[in-house]
Amino acid sequence: MGAVDNVERVVAPVVAASGLELVDVELRPGTLKVTVDRPGGVDLDLIGAVTAAVSSALDREDVVPGGRYELEVSSPGVERRLRRPEHFRRFVGSEISVRTRAGVEGERRFEGVLEEADDDGIVVGLTGPGGGSRRLAYLDLERVHTTFDWRAALAGTSAPSARAARRHNRKAATGEPARAANRPERGSSGASPTRAER
Repeated sequence: MGAVDNVERVVAPVVAASGLELVDVELRPGTLKVTVDRPGGVDLDLIGAVTAAVSSALDREDVVPGGRYELEVSSPGVERRLRRPEHFRRFVGSEISVRTRAGVEGERRFEGVLEEADDDGIVVGLTGPGGGSRRLAYLDLERVHTTFDWRAALAGTSAPSARAARRHNRKAATGEPARAANRPERGSSGASPTRAER
């Protein structure tokens, strides 16, 4: 059993007890990143509570190699990493970015539409020149994540929202300096990571 598997064994029940799904565990030198989610998203209070619970469980079990590390717990955000068959099945029909393992035949990095996902692998509809589709086993995949169309999203922010327009008009009426009405609202699609020094 590898280091990531040992961490998942400890972390998964803690995350599930908080009503969340364990999306990913990633070990890098000096950092342990745990990604969690639930339908409707995760707020910062819940991220903070889960961070404390995960930290306590890891202290008891001592499964992270290398001594000191920084624990980072966060939600996936708009571009979500896919690792398990159930992740892939959930996002069939989505645009994805794929990086295959070294030695796998064909282009190593490409984008396309996730057309199928079963217990053994995936089929990706290629969006580049020539089109077609490509079948890959899960063992062939190094890293896969959903992609978000930032251009389309940013194009949608060029017009002022109704709320921003009302704020602009209210400030103009009271004599307050007005900020640009088309400025995007502050916020993010996923909760910010919470870090804990280990």
